Amino acid sequence: MTGMRTALRALATAAAAAALLAGAVVSPAPARARPEPTAPREFVALRSVDPTIIQEMRYTTAHTFLGERVDGYRQPVCILTRPAARALHLAQKRLLRQGYSLKVYDCYRPQRAVDHFVRWAEDLEEQSMKGEFYPLVGKHRLFEDGYIAERSGHSRGSTVDLTLVRLPALPTRPYRPGERLTPCFAPRGERFPDNSVDMGTGYDCFDTLSHTDDPRIQGTQRANRQFLKRTLAEVGFVNLPEEWWHFTHRPELFPDTYFDFPVALGSVAGH
Repeated sequence: MTGMRTALRALATAAAAAALLAGAVVSPAPARARPEPTAPREFVALRSVDPTIIQEMRYTTAHTFLGERVDGYRQPVCILTRPAARALHLAQKRLLRQGYSLKVYDCYRPQRAVDHFVRWAEDLEEQSMKGEFYPLVGKHRLFEDGYIAERSGHSRGSTVDLTLVRLPALPTRPYRPGERLTPCFAPRGERFPDNSVDMGTGYDCFDTLSHTDDPRIQGTQRANRQFLKRTLAEVGFVNLPEEWWHFTHRPELFPDTYFDFPVALGSVAGH
């Protein structure tokens, strides 16, 4: 009888062990967080190439056409492919001798940021920043008119949005969410203050007045646009005719790749 009890206990122990093992096999493994993508070694922080270029990274703030910080912008740093950054350095050296500095608003842009733009454009009810950035454009036309697209050259790493600042540079006051909005094409003294030279419109102005060679832009404003365009053309940048601030360095290192690593120093650590 004692032998029988011993055998039964052994069977029960074996069965319990088998059940535990079976549970371990069928239980799903805990989900692991996917690591954030990082930039290829050809990307650098602009500040590591030229710390004198002014950086006002708008998409890390609420002063955007969305009215909020843009997805993927973790830190206010400009990231570019190395050739584009070096070309800006050459342009900056020439400008400093003439009493000017470049100021960048946006550089590399992750695909998740572009996706954020698309979601915002599809939400026709959200128009909190219309009074400044697109006062004369119906939001339903943003795709058709080319202001918003599902892909952006910025995501390839060689495109930059920038302007000129006369030195010594005065600080630009921070945007206060909820403040009264003024159209981006209003006279310089009326639109949101910027320490840049007068280009005729503010940055990210969804209006045909932002076209680099719009004939309505004359005098000092036109001269400033042409000075910026000419200076950057000399170091290999091509202007997008619809946006006086938008330039792409050619040839692009990644002409067919749209990256999605976040805008943060960690993305280019050690480069």
